[in-house]
Amino acid sequence: MKTVDLKRLQIAANRLCFDMSEEEYQTLLNEFKTVVKQMELIAEDKTIDQYEPMVYPFPCDVTILREDEPIKPSSRDEILKNAKNKLAGQIKVKKVNG
Repeated sequence: MKTVDLKRLQIAANRLCFDMSEEEYQTLLNEFKTVVKQMELIAEDKTIDQYEPMVYPFPCDVTILREDEPIKPSSRDEILKNAKNKLAGQIKVKKVNG
């Protein structure tokens, strides 16, 4: 596992366009150290394989999601008729990433 150090955090923050103070970097670095220690403790536990992975923090028998119902998909022409800019049968959008 790669170690998380101040330089690695600064590179990641720069790539994500985050503006962080030195104090925030130190706080984040301390949080990463805590998480890494916890992961190491879990890895040391030889009995960890006997436990089922937790999917949800508490039992939940009630589902509030609706059932999926198949519908007839819209045709390409129906979708494109509402688009301002079209190019080669597709909706043309502004460039997102420079």
